[in-house]
Amino acid sequence: MHSCFREMIVETTPIPAFPLKGKEFHGIPSPSGGGLGWGWFKTLPLLYAAFGVFLLTPINIAAAELRIGLSGEVTSLDPHLLASQPNLTVGRHVFESLTDVDPQTKLIPGLAERWRAIDVTTWEFNLRRGVKFHDGSDFTAEDAAFSMQRPLSIKGSPGGFASYVRAIESATAVDAHTLRIKTKYPYGALPEDINSILIVSRKHALNAGPEDFDAGRAMIGTGPYKFVRYQRGDRLELARHDNWWGKAPAWNRVTLRVIPADPSRTASLLSGELDAIEHVPSADIKNVNKNNNLRVTQTTSWRTILLHLDQYRAQPPGVTDANGKPLAKNPFMDLRVRQAISKAINRNAIAERVMEGLAVPANNIVSPGVFGHNAALKAETYDVEGAKKLLAAAGYPNGFHVTLAGPNNRYINDEQILQTVAQLLTRAGITTRVEAMPMSAFLGRVRKEETAFALLGWGSFAADLALRSLVAAPNPEKGYGAWNWGRYANPKVDALMEQALASIDRNKRETLAREANTLAMNDLAFIPLHHQVVSWAMRASLSYTPRTDEFTFAHHFTPRTP
Repeated sequence: MHSCFREMIVETTPIPAFPLKGKEFHGIPSPSGGGLGWGWFKTLPLLYAAFGVFLLTPINIAAAELRIGLSGEVTSLDPHLLASQPNLTVGRHVFESLTDVDPQTKLIPGLAERWRAIDVTTWEFNLRRGVKFHDGSDFTAEDAAFSMQRPLSIKGSPGGFASYVRAIESATAVDAHTLRIKTKYPYGALPEDINSILIVSRKHALNAGPEDFDAGRAMIGTGPYKFVRYQRGDRLELARHDNWWGKAPAWNRVTLRVIPADPSRTASLLSGELDAIEHVPSADIKNVNKNNNLRVTQTTSWRTILLHLDQYRAQPPGVTDANGKPLAKNPFMDLRVRQAISKAINRNAIAERVMEGLAVPANNIVSPGVFGHNAALKAETYDVEGAKKLLAAAGYPNGFHVTLAGPNNRYINDEQILQTVAQLLTRAGITTRVEAMPMSAFLGRVRKEETAFALLGWGSFAADLALRSLVAAPNPEKGYGAWNWGRYANPKVDALMEQALASIDRNKRETLAREANTLAMNDLAFIPLHHQVVSWAMRASLSYTPRTDEFTFAHHFTPRTP
């Protein structure tokens, strides 16, 4: 191996302990070696050796330029069109929200310095003074009020921000620096919800569509960086906003490169083409850490990887008998079948082998430390014989056939997860075929209701907010169930969730949210698999505090003193 490789440099935020092969383990387990389906990764050590020679000098801080490799496809720069992590990642460089969150997802001030509930349906936000948009105009409460209303005006959104503002009855500028929001009903989660609503310039966004944002005409925000150029599918170029109200970023210019292919993203870092990358592939971490010019930082993510099951159609697509004929009834509607599927999945094996330590087995809707997490809920024990008995008791002694769909370029090792789950279910009697595809194509299939069994990753500030999107019975008027692909419905879960969301007493709200989370998980509203451990790799001359919410922000990277 090339001489530029040495002992690994790694920073970690403590990862909760979880059982592994009968032992209590803290931190990241060592890669298991072969893993499942890693043949095409075997050439990477050669790439490391080839590219490592170019990393003999630290980043040129004087150049004040930062180049970051992002893992997800950016589908639009319109900040209110599609609520996806990649879109929000790029959007938050240009735009800001009234409330913000720290790296541990604790709510902190953003464009609003403070806020309070005047009564159970009225909130008042006091906005920062002296904040400038990129065109030099003043940010006012009128812009904030307009931004709260805009998501509801967008037609044909593939999964937008409407659910975050459905509770709002009115948003009114009391004066230039005071925004008053009235909700349709008591709603304690408003400060968290509006964190997802990026503030646009009313002047530039009033009649703007997605094409105006992609072209830069409407990309006028208050954030730390200004729009320079966007090349779809490749990159977003930004320049520092020198009149930003926050601490001046270290970088004059930033390039956000979109590189969904894991090997390509890692190779670009190793060659010196990039200064930092997000979502370091599990197969690469060991070797990347051996390079004395690189470092890795990581933490447990808020993201739960899960499987949605169709629980509303009598004969869902892709669910058949051994001869390919539709079953007499939908097996996913039977709790025993859902329990069998859960027992048939070896979560520890997925965490150790497929994820090579970058996962914590899950049985919660939110990860440890997130509002409403129930630590008493333990991940299902792998029990293939128990799964077979449950299937037989449900009337499927010979199992059945299903198609499992999911993305192959969105979550850590997502296609490998799909293939592993399929193998495990097949062993238990549920013959499973995988359909893996790019995230954009996958979401298109979901929107057309062509999937009945599908993989999704979801991160949230709180259990009640996650339940609202993933588990609540679909209710467009209230914004419930926007991502409840299986249309699971449980009135008791919904009632507890609504009581939680209505409470402005955070302690009471968390108790109710935890209770609703527990009920939904015991009923297997969906099949939780694991919580991701998220990683960033960068030049050793850089520093980045790992974020539970997985966001990658150029203005949070800082030069590091040797």
